[in-house]
Amino acid sequence: MFLVQACSYKNKIDSNYYCQKLKLSCTKNNKVVYFKTTKGDFEVKLFGKDNPVTVSNFLENIENNIYVNQKFYKIINYPLIRFIHGGVNPENKFFIERKYNLNKTSPSIPLEIKFKEEIKPRYNYQIKNPSETENLVNTFDSGSIAMVKSGKNKSSSTEFFFVTSKIPELDGRYSIFGKIIKGLEVLEKINKEDYIKAVQISN
Repeated sequence: MFLVQACSYKNKIDSNYYCQKLKLSCTKNNKVVYFKTTKGDFEVKLFGKDNPVTVSNFLENIENNIYVNQKFYKIINYPLIRFIHGGVNPENKFFIERKYNLNKTSPSIPLEIKFKEEIKPRYNYQIKNPSETENLVNTFDSGSIAMVKSGKNKSSSTEFFFVTSKIPELDGRYSIFGKIIKGLEVLEKINKEDYIKAVQISN
């Protein structure tokens, strides 16, 4: 499906293919969603233009209310950065999918990253050469949200994480599909026992 030769890259599969395969209503607009948590509220801008499959999947999850009352199930603290994992705890995934009767053809979605000067995102493609990160449209920054990996070139369809600062070591290895645009200080306060009260999509 993919042909990689020297500096050339040919992507024969686009977002429409994956949206159809995963039965998603493909969104290619940059929407804003509002997270209401036990520590306060924050706003996230979703990069639907650059990551239509990942964003469409995330919006479907919100519409199915699967994130309501879900805890931030894992917090990883380092001196200069924090990882805040949210979504459906892997231990509860079967229960949640059964409860909401999710129409998931797969527990995974393709890794989706966008390069500058390229019209389409790349799918199932992970950066190996660090020099390639200079051409990425989205990189990890304070408040970035990305999907948890479920394989080498796959993302989880229900689990995500936030970071609190730049982390170039991970650029090009995860689907970064949004960023907090208001309320970053709330993210800094979230601990493992905190949870999501609701996620709302702006009109």
